[in-house]
Amino acid sequence: MVSDLKEVSILITGGGSGIGKGTALYLAKKGCKVTICGRTEKNLLETSTEIGTLCNYIVGDITNKKDRKEIISSAVHHGNGLDVLVNNAGNMYRTPLENLEEEVLIKIFNSNVISAMMLSSETVSYLKKSKGSIIFISSVHTKRAFSGASPYAATKGAIEILTKVLASELGPAGVRVNCVSPGAVPSLINKRAGILTEEQIEKRHKFLASEHRLGRIGTAKEVAEAIEYLICAQWTTGAILDVDGGLGLGALKD
Repeated sequence: MVSDLKEVSILITGGGSGIGKGTALYLAKKGCKVTICGRTEKNLLETSTEIGTLCNYIVGDITNKKDRKEIISSAVHHGNGLDVLVNNAGNMYRTPLENLEEEVLIKIFNSNVISAMMLSSETVSYLKKSKGSIIFISSVHTKRAFSGASPYAATKGAIEILTKVLASELGPAGVRVNCVSPGAVPSLINKRAGILTEEQIEKRHKFLASEHRLGRIGTAKEVAEAIEYLICAQWTTGAILDVDGGLGLGALKD
């Protein structure tokens, strides 16, 4: 297993907040050259400033082909190539089945699945050259059924099977593909989607803490540690690594 991450070039989508920000902070401390992207410059600038010269940021929408091209070019320039793509960006859509709106459903699949597929496709030539890896971010939603969350859960189910198919496809070229599946971790995804207020999010976190067998929600740093492992583990591909404090076990309370 590779232990020295100094100057490893990493592109993290959705890197201005939540798991993406935590991962950027963590990996930069390991010496990685990190490029973060997202749609909100304020968040990206704050993260980049906190990290320093090892972090490069670019504002862009990964659902836009032109933006993706510019994001990739920026990451390659900053890192003198590309070793790792972390497909972290995603959005939430929660609604009962009978209220589904087709346009919104298509939009969530575009942001959570199709854009990640296209970024993987558009960076694969660099990753083949570096014998690098792709890391997807799934969710405990593929293991626990939360009513009203069928759109989001479906996108994450797609991500998990995509991980395995691409691991098989790209393995002969030396590119590894893995996935981290977190439990509840503080993020802006529900607030950004207009689903929950700050007060509601805090209340939900308190409720979910007791649902985790370890008795608490996780941190972005703990997810980043799992991402680090998958970057370094040279004989691991096609893996779905649960980092969920036992939430995915579905165990009843004692």
